[in-house]
Amino acid sequence: MLNTPRENVMTRPIRIAPSILSADFARLGDEVRAIDAGGADYIHIDIMDGHFVPNISFGPLIMQSIRQLTTKPFDVHLMISPVDLYIPAFAKAGADIITVHAEAGPHLHRTLQAIKAEGKKAGVAINPGTPVSALETVIGDIDLLLVMSVNPGFGGQSFIPEALTKLRQAKALIGSRDIDLEVDGGVSAANAHEIAAAGANVLVAGSSVYGGNNAADYAPRIKAIRDAASTSRA
Repeated sequence: MLNTPRENVMTRPIRIAPSILSADFARLGDEVRAIDAGGADYIHIDIMDGHFVPNISFGPLIMQSIRQLTTKPFDVHLMISPVDLYIPAFAKAGADIITVHAEAGPHLHRTLQAIKAEGKKAGVAINPGTPVSALETVIGDIDLLLVMSVNPGFGGQSFIPEALTKLRQAKALIGSRDIDLEVDGGVSAANAHEIAAAGANVLVAGSSVYGGNNAADYAPRIKAIRDAASTSRA
């Protein structure tokens, strides 16, 4: 049951995690440096395999090539299946947080153990069609819970409003545990307030930061999302 008392719920700092999936890959290094300088808290890295999701992004070698460009945490979202055999490679390539999908394999607890064995923080993502209750038996084993607010596979999609209900349910399930609540998909300054009010403290933003790929825009866009989210705490 998702019935954690409200008074036990922790308020965690707002973190903005621009997704490099929306970056200009012809100058990826510069794009990573730009969001670092622009105030990103995490660098969100979407890994897609063309099997679990209908798109292919890149692998650990590309990720490793940009690791030296920033000290910000690499928030690595593995949209791949099977996933277990790739965890060591992404850990070695510089991941700080490795998030896997609850839907990607039959042995989620074992997958989380594999991430922890690499010395990394472990996250679990759930697709729009997966209920929060699917994570009740592993909630004590994770550091991050990611609610997908679009169906994964492509950037630039619109936020699914029902994700707000799932965020509230996820926040209740987390309760007083030391777990970040992340949301990914269609996040912008226009909806960051209601997203944060629903409980999310890590906001992944792709095209709403990188749209147009003009580095001068990144800092004000990151600030606008942060400011909008922070007003929910006022």
